[in-house]
Amino acid sequence: MQSPNDSSLNMRWTRRELLHRCGMGLGALALPGLVGELLAGESSPNPLLPKQPHFPAKAKHLIHIFANGGPSHVDTWDPKPAMEKYAGQEMSGGAPRTERPTGNVYPSIFKFQKHGQSGLEVSELFEKTASAHADKLCVVRSMHADVPNHEPSLLLMNTGESRLVRPSVGSWLTYGLGTENQNLPAFISMCPDGYPIQESQNWQAGFLPGIYQGTYIDSKHESVDRLVEYVVNRKLGRSAQRRELDLIQKMNDEHIRARPHDPMLEARIQSMELAYRMQEEALDVFDVSSEPKHVLDMYGPGVQARQMLIARRLIERGVRVIQLWHGAGQPWDNHDHIFDGHRKLAKECDQGIAALLTDLQQRGLLDETLILWGGEFGRTPTVEMPQKGANAGTISGRDHNHYGFTVWLAGGGLRGGQAYGATDELGFKAVENRVHVHDLHATMLHLMGFDHTKLTYRFAGRDFRLTDVHGRIIQEWIA
Repeated sequence: MQSPNDSSLNMRWTRRELLHRCGMGLGALALPGLVGELLAGESSPNPLLPKQPHFPAKAKHLIHIFANGGPSHVDTWDPKPAMEKYAGQEMSGGAPRTERPTGNVYPSIFKFQKHGQSGLEVSELFEKTASAHADKLCVVRSMHADVPNHEPSLLLMNTGESRLVRPSVGSWLTYGLGTENQNLPAFISMCPDGYPIQESQNWQAGFLPGIYQGTYIDSKHESVDRLVEYVVNRKLGRSAQRRELDLIQKMNDEHIRARPHDPMLEARIQSMELAYRMQEEALDVFDVSSEPKHVLDMYGPGVQARQMLIARRLIERGVRVIQLWHGAGQPWDNHDHIFDGHRKLAKECDQGIAALLTDLQQRGLLDETLILWGGEFGRTPTVEMPQKGANAGTISGRDHNHYGFTVWLAGGGLRGGQAYGATDELGFKAVENRVHVHDLHATMLHLMGFDHTKLTYRFAGRDFRLTDVHGRIIQEWIA
């Protein structure tokens, strides 16, 4: 008879081991029904089973289109006609301090036009998105962050904390909600041309269990076996892989007996199981060649268009959170030649964004999918002055601006056709209905069914949350 202190009694069984020990493995036959009935909790053998939020949610999925580098709001979503009036003049009282010295007012060359029944004004750079979907967009023109530097601002937007290791938005959502598809990652981050600044910290699980970490996909590749490394095992068949994993599982069980509840080991076991299950579904979902020609034509050519289309296919299959990066290789960080740079980048994504919104709406998925577009901050309405290492001395760009910038949201419970808040006359500072990143996160969590003050995880003796001790819900955004 085993004593109560026997370490084997304290071990945490996996779902497979539990089923195999109950009835010589015959219990595994009941697994589909069991999964259908279980709601994952802290004691569930599978942390990614679907969970209920705090209250009925308006949105079930999140797509975050991240314009990496800091797009200029005054050239895209925040029209400032006064810039023409003061062109070439010094700002009254001087420009607020930014990362580098800036000069006089530098008007945009892009024309803004009213769109939709709402009359929402949008730059010609996003004409396709605006002409088709202006009345669906909630354009927030009064965002502000903490500092004018990429690294802390990227982390603030993605994790709610600019300095310390914290879980990302996607990790918090998968921790709180699980996922509807057990054969694909719950949280996918597609980023072509390698990692952005701060690399995988942007989709990190932080102190949450590793199973909630985002899965990185280099979406510049078209073939599925390059998009998802090792998705196809060219040496072993499926049955041989199953036997191999079962053997590894048995060895891991022996290993974990002496180390109860080792989260790193558990995350590795769960990742191997997911990788095994992905082999069939990933081959399908990431291969867009099966889409009809009219759908491919709607999205258009290029990497951005393709990853927008993949995002729709992932949403259809129940993936919880998808992050689409734009500008990791060539960011929106245009300290020089901003008009050429922004025109090129907008052309790469405008048609794809418009198609994504159209496609989701046609398939009845837009109302349950929250979409966020934006970068880590904006750019100055004044021209950046030449400085060694900062630009090429052309005096044709804008510096970083965290005092005021724009993001927009659509879908999942948003009231579209509105511009919320405002920057000052020239677009330097948010002055009306100011919105901090914590407020944005609090409202997003609310739309996903969570009280942001109660979605917490205890770590190092403290209950942490995405919004730290801040954040307010912006009710005016909600339909």
